[in-house]
Amino acid sequence: MNVIRYTPTRYRPFSRSQRLFGAGFVAGLPGDEDRASGWLPSVDIQEEDQRYVVHADLPGVAPEDIEVTLEDGVLAIQGSRSAASDEEKEGYRHVERVTGRFQRRFRLPDTTDAAAISAVNRNGVLEVSIPKQEKLQPQRIEVQAS
Repeated sequence: MNVIRYTPTRYRPFSRSQRLFGAGFVAGLPGDEDRASGWLPSVDIQEEDQRYVVHADLPGVAPEDIEVTLEDGVLAIQGSRSAASDEEKEGYRHVERVTGRFQRRFRLPDTTDAAAISAVNRNGVLEVSIPKQEKLQPQRIEVQAS
């Protein structure tokens, strides 16, 4: 099972992410619902044998300003980054770093262990570890005669 980006509003049959990765793996690329926020952190998703790992670049964002939630199989990473200081010289102001709210959402596969998800912020990179659990095998039910 793959991690796919959550798109709640509408179906996009030929989105950019599908052209890049194919229909089987759609993750981490911004959609219209994500662009409504102030900025979009870059996100990498890696699948390992025992877990999925999400790395989000969040430089300048304090851990207390980051919220990671899981609801109905959708992992949401959201928060905000405020301007540290303004540089102003002789009436000229130069600002390149984007500030404001951000949000990224991903639909998790059925094989994730939701109770064991953990998140750590190291040097401006948020790492969300999503352990896998074994997929339940179909169970055969014996039909008895009455």
